[in-house]
Amino acid sequence: MSGEVPDRARRLRRILRGPRPESVPSLIASACVLVGLLDVAAGVIPRFRHSRMHRLAEVLPGALGPYAAALALSTGVLLLLLAHGLRRRKRRAWRAAVALLPIGAAAQFVYRHSVVGVLIPLVLLTLLVLHRSEFAALPDPRSRWRALTNFVLMGAGSIVIGLTIVSVHPRRLVGDPSLSDRLQHVLYGLFGVSGPVDYTGPASWTVAYSLGSLGLLTALTTIYLALRPEHPAARLTEDDQVRLRALLEKHGARDSLGHFALRRDKGVVFSPSGKAAVCYRVVSGVMLASGDPIGDVEAWPGAIERFMDEAKAHSWTPAVMGCSETGGEVWTRETGLDALELGDEAVVDTADFSLAGRAMRNVRQMVKRIERNGYETRVRRVRDVGEQELARIRRAADAWRGTDTERGFSMALGRIGDAADGDCLIATAHKADDPAGPHGDLKAVLHFVPWGTDGVSLDLMRRDRAADPGMNELLIVAALQAAPKLGITRVSLNFAMFRAALARGEKIGAGPVLKAWRGLLVFLSRWFQIESLYKFNAKFQPRWEPRFVVYRSSRDLPRIGFAAMQAEGFVHLSAPRLLRRRAAAPRPCAHDIHEREASAA
Repeated sequence: MSGEVPDRARRLRRILRGPRPESVPSLIASACVLVGLLDVAAGVIPRFRHSRMHRLAEVLPGALGPYAAALALSTGVLLLLLAHGLRRRKRRAWRAAVALLPIGAAAQFVYRHSVVGVLIPLVLLTLLVLHRSEFAALPDPRSRWRALTNFVLMGAGSIVIGLTIVSVHPRRLVGDPSLSDRLQHVLYGLFGVSGPVDYTGPASWTVAYSLGSLGLLTALTTIYLALRPEHPAARLTEDDQVRLRALLEKHGARDSLGHFALRRDKGVVFSPSGKAAVCYRVVSGVMLASGDPIGDVEAWPGAIERFMDEAKAHSWTPAVMGCSETGGEVWTRETGLDALELGDEAVVDTADFSLAGRAMRNVRQMVKRIERNGYETRVRRVRDVGEQELARIRRAADAWRGTDTERGFSMALGRIGDAADGDCLIATAHKADDPAGPHGDLKAVLHFVPWGTDGVSLDLMRRDRAADPGMNELLIVAALQAAPKLGITRVSLNFAMFRAALARGEKIGAGPVLKAWRGLLVFLSRWFQIESLYKFNAKFQPRWEPRFVVYRSSRDLPRIGFAAMQAEGFVHLSAPRLLRRRAAAPRPCAHDIHEREASAA
């Protein structure tokens, strides 16, 4: 125990001071943005060098002459690119800035012989050196697709800046070139070739060198990103899975999301004693954990501290999605972070479940109608399903997925029928008189993962689009009715975001703010199924268990929300489809209810 929990004084200092201040890196990053913008303006806009800003522009790296204009553009663009990395305390960004600033200072002395002009980059360089300990963050996980992204963004930016450069010399233009001529001149200039636009005086050389520097900068940064070694995202190793399964065997009954920690695209940090662990994924610089820590509650502080240390080492934004009330209390106590209620998890106690009564009339009528149409259900453990049938179920689940991208993170296992997942539960719907489909008589699949020894948690819902509506209701009822025979006393269904707001907002007497908030959620449900998923879960009369998001600062919430949407698969950022390599075997994922059966019946 003493090795798990930090001493009280250390924990108290951490809570009182809150998140570590980032004032120095932010100040230096802001200085890089300002100098970068001024450098770009000095290289692009001739009048800028003769305006009231003349005195300031005169001391910027590279403000005069064709070569200096090209150098100003390059320096400014690179500083703008480095600013984000410096704000996140990245060591590589610090090294690049330290290498870049002396070059700008040397250019001042060689081309302008200006002592004052040397001081501006050297002052910033001095600040970087004095505060070098602030910039120790390790690189993010990355792949070579970043090179393609850089090429597209830098290319678009170079074209915009290039059009500005071509157009800011109106008095020196020969003739009146059209927009297409100017665009052609920019595209030629980025490759170092003269275009159709001509100028009088030295403006022609200034434009040529500036466009050439933009093209060269785009090429060099793209080549660097393409050739640098990859830093793949953390993945569970075989040893990690063995250790996590051992923890789940002892403590898996505490959290219904525990088994989802075994997704193989997550990383993991263990407490010093190995009695607890936190699983996570890094998305867009956000270190996302899901659910509660795995293992002994008394060992959670050690795992949480390792998680926060890892986030600090890489300058990632720490966040937890979908933790329980107990988990939220421990996270906030140990880290000084804040918690916000995110929604509710629907949990059905199988001993209390019944189709009798007025509240269950719609579900009861739907199930009876489907059964009369010739459908039958089978509920089995994965270990009891043959390999050939498992393969057929995998193919069907993949074919019935409603989106091009996989969905699921916090409540999705990402696989079906793995040899190590024998305790998982599969519910299937069959229609014997309709075996002509590509998957035979199989019409719908539900997959559950273990929740301790006496519970299961819903992982995946898929159905044939040609099957009758109500397949999911049929299979959930079948699973709940078969659960007692399988030793299952509780079943966790879907997670309903903002369930409390939706429920209170539709009641009589709800205030205007609550009604407006509910109206916004209903509007967003057109894309994210917020209301429909809540109503679908409510059909089975569950008890609602609140779930929370843990975050560092309110200004991080938009970033965390966007990262969570990426992790869950609602936002997909990737290379164009034509450039993507075809995946060998897409994995099925969870909670893809595009059939909108939540509003049926």
